[in-house]
Amino acid sequence: MVRRILSSITAPVRGLHQAAYVLAGLTLASQALALLRDRLFAHSFGAGGVLDLYYAAFKVPDLVFALVASLVSAYVLIPRIAGGNKKESQELISQTASFLFIGAGVLCLILAILAPRFLFVLFPAAAASPDADSFVLLARILLIQPILLGLSGIATSVTQVRRRFFLFALSPVLYNIGIIVGTIVLYPLYGLPGIGIGVLVGAVAHLLIHIPVLAHEKLLPRLVVPSPSILWSVMRDSVPRSLALSVGSITALLLTILAARTGEGSIAVLSLALNLQAVPLSLIAASYATAAFPVLAESMEEKKYEVFRATLSAAARHIVFWSAILSVLVLVLRAHIVRIVLGSGAFDWDATRLTAAILAILVIGLMAQGLVLLASRAFYAAKKSWNPFGIQVAGLVVSVVSAVGLLAAAQTFPDIRYFVEALLRVEDVPGTDILLIAIGSMLGSVATGVFALVTLHSVAPGVARSLLRPVFEGFASAILGGAAAYGVLSFVGTLAPATTLLVVFTEAFVAGMVGLAVAGAVLALLANKEFKDLADSLKRIRPSTALKPSGPVLSERADT
Repeated sequence: MVRRILSSITAPVRGLHQAAYVLAGLTLASQALALLRDRLFAHSFGAGGVLDLYYAAFKVPDLVFALVASLVSAYVLIPRIAGGNKKESQELISQTASFLFIGAGVLCLILAILAPRFLFVLFPAAAASPDADSFVLLARILLIQPILLGLSGIATSVTQVRRRFFLFALSPVLYNIGIIVGTIVLYPLYGLPGIGIGVLVGAVAHLLIHIPVLAHEKLLPRLVVPSPSILWSVMRDSVPRSLALSVGSITALLLTILAARTGEGSIAVLSLALNLQAVPLSLIAASYATAAFPVLAESMEEKKYEVFRATLSAAARHIVFWSAILSVLVLVLRAHIVRIVLGSGAFDWDATRLTAAILAILVIGLMAQGLVLLASRAFYAAKKSWNPFGIQVAGLVVSVVSAVGLLAAAQTFPDIRYFVEALLRVEDVPGTDILLIAIGSMLGSVATGVFALVTLHSVAPGVARSLLRPVFEGFASAILGGAAAYGVLSFVGTLAPATTLLVVFTEAFVAGMVGLAVAGAVLALLANKEFKDLADSLKRIRPSTALKPSGPVLSERADT
């Protein structure tokens, strides 16, 4: 029985849709744990200074990961491993792992020594906090994380090429378990640094789960003196991606710095809303983009351009279709979602309403963010690595300029803030300046999505046009489903006051199910292709069919 379970877990998954749904299923488990983690944070700390410090402490380690670990990440290694022999792959993995361990280790050590200097420059209010020392120690602990996750990223290149998507998707589940353990067990003992230790435990588990696959493939890395010639061949392609990720991290850092200056708790509510929006983004876009990338890389290596275009088109159609449906439902159910996930303990009603308002703004950019994730992988597979960098730079400029501009304009023209408050029904909630920063972030997301579609024509002509039908049908079904969900909320709200978690959950569940049922009925009447693909693919997700190629978009390489 144990052997059968392990065989099922490690079996490769070949079909694009099957792989995407396997990834989505485990991503759902990971996101559920992430939401539990956020609920623990909100319940224990509320939208206040402690949670602000926790999220702020992550920003510099995230930037280190983008600058260093992404130089040798799976996205640049997968095409080489997919097209190389075992000896070349083993040497490549050893070289990149050694470079990451040594290079990132030295950089993180320097940053750990200098942490008090730059942290209080970026976040001056933290210097006056009673938790200032814990903030610095937490940031130092978190600087170990980029090394561990970077090594895990190298390992996942093999996991993904071998189609072990179950193991790949299980990594973030273990990561979030580590953070939860840190919050429940270690925080009462050590304060904020205890949560940091939990983060490291999760990062170690994130790495270790891939070791059996590396050992089975005889691709375990060895510590070697990095070879400039080998590393340059990798970095020549990865530098643009590293810069693109760095731009994304810089954008997040700048928006966090702006949020810190709008009042205590602003970083917390913005971060929590971003985490909520990440759930549908991970379930849809990240799952399809991850499942499609090995096929895109292999088809481009083998010059199967029609397979490349068909795979990209299929993934993009499903991303925009499901994003449209979930965006509308999240918009309708936003207050209930925030209350269910976060609304307990120290997280009061004002914080709930403000977080829900931010979520409503951010979810507008969901579809655009999903297209950027997929388009970036298409560009990397096609060796056009500078395109995502240009897209992210455009997003940074639009996000930061919009946020700064709106904050400045609201000082001169207060009606701007009043309009946003009235539109989102938070007129009597303090700290609404953070909504203007959220609008800037959303506008940046939309801009990157538009730029991604425009530039995607260079590697896959016609893909953008293929999205018109799923966008139309997706929004048509979503609007009708959202209207039905809103009607149910209005009706059920008259039957019982939403004063308990059970009532709030029941209202949201019934309204969500009715909304999905109405959307599904509309899709069935329209004979929607993506809806039919979902039903067909779910029937095929089982170990006995995992090795059977499915559909025209699959690679024909039997060994990968």
